[in-house]
Amino acid sequence: MNISEHNSTKIADLNIPLERDVFSRTLIRELAGTLQDVIGLKESEGFISIVGKNIGEWINDTYKSQLKQTKLSREQVIAVLIDLKTRINGEFRLLEQDQNKVVFKNRQCPFEDKVIDRECMCMMTSNVFGSITANNLGYSKVVLEETIAKGDKECKVIVHFNRTAESEAAEGREYFNLVG
Repeated sequence: MNISEHNSTKIADLNIPLERDVFSRTLIRELAGTLQDVIGLKESEGFISIVGKNIGEWINDTYKSQLKQTKLSREQVIAVLIDLKTRINGEFRLLEQDQNKVVFKNRQCPFEDKVIDRECMCMMTSNVFGSITANNLGYSKVVLEETIAKGDKECKVIVHFNRTAESEAAEGREYFNLVG
């Protein structure tokens, strides 16, 4: 009998929803869940923040290189944040903006259902958005006002470009570009 057959059913013909994307998202979900269970939500957010910062810097460098820019404008930063989420199967859209902030809504998390009850995974969005924005504009505060991970229907993410009374009052994470 062929090693991939069992009771005349070929193993390779089974309808198993397993491919690289699902495997990778499930792996990240389980890692995040283990961190949350073992060290707690706040501490796991810290670890994922480090990864998010590094990925944010890589993505920022990639866009700047492709655009042949050393710094992106506010309009380019906004376009990059939407584009990067679109490329990884998120559905971020611009809800509103003014000179001090931009507000995004998102109907589809790139992690899909794997993000549910894994709030620490939202630090990827916070740190990627925060590091790209601060790297180019000097400062950012990212507020995750609503998240699919917490059970909200959509995500609502506010990215502040400046310190204002509104940004100071909001609960979020601040990012700085101390290099210039």
